[in-house]
Amino acid sequence: MAQDIRDLLKQDLQEQNKKMPENHEARFLDKLNKALPEQQKPKFNWLQIAASIVLFVGLGFGGFKYFNNPVVPVDTNTTIITSTKTLGDVSPDLKKVEDYYLANINLELSKVKLTPENKEMFDGYVQRLEDLKNEYSKLSVELTKNGPDEQTINALIDNLKFRLNLLHRLKEQLKTLSTLDANPNVI
Repeated sequence: MAQDIRDLLKQDLQEQNKKMPENHEARFLDKLNKALPEQQKPKFNWLQIAASIVLFVGLGFGGFKYFNNPVVPVDTNTTIITSTKTLGDVSPDLKKVEDYYLANINLELSKVKLTPENKEMFDGYVQRLEDLKNEYSKLSVELTKNGPDEQTINALIDNLKFRLNLLHRLKEQLKTLSTLDANPNVI
């Protein structure tokens, strides 16, 4: 089975020296064009161009309206502020503080069990919470009008702390009330 490599190379050279059949290249190109026809460039008509322009003008107008300034002038001396800033608008760290307190306030409020015996006490605490929430809104308006300053930011954080502490006191008083109701002889 051993073959002489010289004989193999001679045969290979003889095969290479053979010429390709005539029109081989032309037939190859015809087959190639049939398999992969040349794609024509898309033609744009005026209707497509006009639709694109209308789309861009509409998006530009919508973006302008969306990102427009939230302050609406009413008079030359006064303005109405349509949106107020919060601690989260001042700094990402303050947003974390605000989110922490608001989440804990909502969590504590959801844990309170309302019964006919504690309804009056609960309503009193809810009224105090509403007063603190209204004060928080006023401080937010002040933050928006005057910009962030240390005094306003501290007042906003203190307001959140007061609301959370108020809920903790409510829970403690409700716990005391429930133990007194369970043991009426203990005074």
